[in-house]
Amino acid sequence: MNLIDRAKNMIVSPKTEWEAVAAEEPDVAGIITGYVLPLAGIAAVAAFIGYGLVGMPVPFFGVVRGIGMGVTHAVQLLIVAVVSCLATAWVVDLLAPSFGSEKNFGRSVQLIAYMYTPSWIGGILMIYPPLGIIGSLFGLYGIYLMYLGLPVIMKTPSDKVVVYMIVVAVILILFYVILGAILGALFLAFGLSML
Repeated sequence: MNLIDRAKNMIVSPKTEWEAVAAEEPDVAGIITGYVLPLAGIAAVAAFIGYGLVGMPVPFFGVVRGIGMGVTHAVQLLIVAVVSCLATAWVVDLLAPSFGSEKNFGRSVQLIAYMYTPSWIGGILMIYPPLGIIGSLFGLYGIYLMYLGLPVIMKTPSDKVVVYMIVVAVILILFYVILGAILGALFLAFGLSML
């Protein structure tokens, strides 16, 4: 399945698309390089244009923009896309036995990479930074995708899906706070601050 068809089907017909994914042999490197990086890359280009060229309106300062700011947002987006996909898959896989699910890291990567599809598509709206928050709301559809995908991809019993999702979410919120602090410190240390 090619990237465009997979992304479109994940959005418009996720139930049947999860069945197609389940029939495929998981290829972690192929999913990261052939799906995650291209989709996140489109959002990263939009972020570069938005923050580097278009700019972000800031009260009392006018429009703030800069190539460094654009590069910072684009690079952060790509790093976070890959790290969050793999880290989330690791958490899902680690918790799988506790929720009667199949422990298989490749399957976990499939679930998470395709679940993030709406977030990366919504990232295109970062081409005009004030719309970026709307684009991030697209990720809420990813929660529904995970809900549909867990029973098919991870073989999670239907009565454990919601609790599994909540436990994963709590762990990941903590992880993302820590990751954000580390990345922020790294970018500041290298002189690539937001402003």
